[in-house]
Amino acid sequence: MTERPFITSGRNTIIHKVRKLDLLVVNGEDDPPIIVTYKGIKRYEGKIPDNKRDAKMMDLELVDVTASDVFGDEKTLLFIQTLNGKEYKIDYSKSDTSMFIKIHQDSTF
Repeated sequence: MTERPFITSGRNTIIHKVRKLDLLVVNGEDDPPIIVTYKGIKRYEGKIPDNKRDAKMMDLELVDVTASDVFGDEKTLLFIQTLNGKEYKIDYSKSDTSMFIKIHQDSTF
């Protein structure tokens, strides 16, 4: 089994750990997907791959928050730590506002 390019911590934190693969985070059917790169996070506007194989061909790792091997249920609040040392707070209750993705902690030097 290959190692995943992210790890989970606690009940709602994802830590990105492989620079060459971006994470495409999906939180249920109704919430907008986000893409995590080594530079940061933004809302994903493209087509979501149908399966993990298609995602790999696009240099993405498809992360379904509701999958049992990740968290197992939809999250209202999600924290994502990126490779550049920043931790972002994703608040799905504010997905239509500028408060959807915010820097929670910045530990860059």
